[in-house]
Order: sequence, then C-alpha cells, then structure tokens
Amino acid sequence: MNLSQDQATVLKALIHWYKSKNKTQFITLGGYAGTGKTTLIAIIKKALDKIHEEKKQKIKMAFCSYTGRATQNLKTTLKEHQVLNRRDTVSTIHGLIYDPVETSNGVIIGWKKKTEIKAGLIIVDEASMIDEFIWNDLLSFDVPIIAVGDHGQLAPINGSFNLMENPNLKLENIHRHVAGNPIIKISTDARKYGKINPGSYSNNVIKYSSNNYNYHDASENLLENYTNDMLVLCGYNSTRVKINQFIRNAFGFDLPEPQVSDRVICLRNNHNKNIYNGMLGTIKSIDTSQKTFYDVEIKMDDIEKNYSGKIYAPQFNSIKPINFTKDRGKIGLSDLFDFGYALTVHKAQGSQARKVVLFEERSSKMDDDRWRRWLYTGVTRAQNELYLFGE
Repeated sequence: MNLSQDQATVLKALIHWYKSKNKTQFITLGGYAGTGKTTLIAIIKKALDKIHEEKKQKIKMAFCSYTGRATQNLKTTLKEHQVLNRRDTVSTIHGLIYDPVETSNGVIIGWKKKTEIKAGLIIVDEASMIDEFIWNDLLSFDVPIIAVGDHGQLAPINGSFNLMENPNLKLENIHRHVAGNPIIKISTDARKYGKINPGSYSNNVIKYSSNNYNYHDASENLLENYTNDMLVLCGYNSTRVKINQFIRNAFGFDLPEPQVSDRVICLRNNHNKNIYNGMLGTIKSIDTSQKTFYDVEIKMDDIEKNYSGKIYAPQFNSIKPINFTKDRGKIGLSDLFDFGYALTVHKAQGSQARKVVLFEERSSKMDDDRWRRWLYTGVTRAQNELYLFGE
C-alpha cells in the first residue's frame, strides 16, 4: 500500500516506539477526518506482525474502541486489509477490560475490572472519547497501548481530561482520494474557519440558511422521517427537548412519559451496569406507575445484553441536566436517561450515523476555538448524508 509522507513518518515513529526497550507504556496518535488514521491502524498491525515473524515470535493484539459502531467499523477495516488472525481480538473498550457479574440465573447485576488482559499490545481507536476513569483502568493492565483519535474534536463530555489534546504523533494531511468528498470538505472548513457557507455540496450534503424559503419545510421533513440510523444534533438543551417532542408527536406518541419503542440516551456513567454517557438505546418494556422512577428494560445499541433497572423519571424532558451531586438523595441508585432522538453535539461524540441533521447553535460561552471544534465534531458524525441548518 502506498503511504502518504506523513503516514510513513508516523509508521516509522510507532515502530521505533514499539521496538524500544525503554518505551513509555503508551503513545498517542491524532488524525483529522480524511487523513487515513483507521487505515493506518491496519498498516501498523501488518508491520508489527512482520517484525514478530522475523523473530519467530507470536503476539496477540487487542483492538478496541469506545462505541459498538466504531468497533464494528474498525473490525471491517482490519478484515478488508486481511490483517486479523485468530489470536487477535476486536471489542469495545468495556468488553476488553470488564467482566459481567451474573446471578445463578444469568442476570447481569454489575461489572468488574478483569484481573489481566492477555495481549502484547492494545490499540485503541476513537481515543478522543476516553475519560480519565477508563483510561486509568486501561493503564492498570501494564500492557503497551497505541491510542488513536481525532485531535480536532471536542474533549470528552465530563471533566478536563483530554487524551488527544496534544498527541505525540499527528496526521493532518487530507488524502487526495477523499479530498473531493463533500463531508470531508465541509469538515475542513469547520475545523479551519468555523464557518460553512450555505449551498448544495452534493445531493445529500446541503447547508440551509435561515433566510432560505425551504428552511422550515426541509427540516420538518427530515425530522418527520427520523430513523435509528440517523443523528439529529443541536447545541442547546432547550432545542433538543423541542426536537424530541416534535419527533415523538410525528410518531404518534401521545403521552409525555417514555413508552415502549422510544429512543433514549444514557446521561451518566454506571460502570457496574456497563452503561456510559452518550449511549443510545430503545425501550423494550417500561412501568410508569411511579412518579419518581421507571422500571425499564432497554436494548442498548452498543452492548449485547439489555439494560434493566430503575431510571429517574424527572430527567425526561428536563432542559437542565439533573445535578447528581445536589440531588443524589432523590436519585438514589437509579440511572439517568432522557429521550434520544435529538442530541447535543457533546453527547454525540464517538457516534456516527449514515445521515446527520445538524442545527448550528453557538453558545455565548464558546470562544472561536471551541466553536470550531463543536462544528467539526458535529459534521464528522456523518458518513453519507449531511443536512445543516444555520446562518
């Protein structure tokens, strides 16, 4: 495979790090959308296998990513390049480092960190999503780690920890074969200038300005035809609540309470139950007889086994997120969920969808750099179709 100059430079640096006897436990690689960072992971794998073959050694590599969708994309790339072998594993980060705690009937009641990971190297994709808690758990296994992410995106949702804030290595040159992709072009404009001009970039990539006569009809038509393989993104929680209500009304939900088949999003990590901030799912069963808590079963998009437990009822349709520290006594052991048809861009980090509808909303608290990251992160959630609504 022909490598670009920056890919070749990064590959050489990664091999040098890996072969070093005094290497640090981890090394970080940042790459913008369109720079080929996921493809480079497959190339790294092939190069390291060759090194071990020459020494007549065998190594098990553990590949992982934050979300199920990102993990599947990584697995597809590795298979396309025919670099996986039976020793290797590809999983979510949570599947790699945590084991379920089950009752005698097979019901999962919690999760615990594994005692060891049998791998000679861990390669993490979408590492810009990792929070400090999970990162420290990864490091605790004392296995070398290559962490790959997009250093143009927003920092993780919670806290000040940002693994990709200043990566050791960077890929920043857009590949020629994707440079003409309209989503890549728009993402570059967002990242560099914080501005995307109105217009049709292709049949499926369009920016509508607020003074366009078709603005409202186009946005309403997209929302009325919501499907689970699309993301609707905005900036304000008040907008998110309104869009959730609009889509639910279009689907015929006649009650404000969540119901079976409603899309929901997790708003707070619960490591014991293997659910994390930003995870999406669909309600399979729900008991709304109590005012404070709902007993639910939810099919989460990114884990195989359904979530079951109590979720805090007042969180639904709340414009302000519940203050867990302040209201801990009221919330108790329940988990925090809300309707998940529309998300803020912050909550959509790590997710991608075939179609993205993005409403540009800039908070007065955002400086220019944060706005560029917000817009870039939102745009790069789209895989095939992108519809923007703004000024």
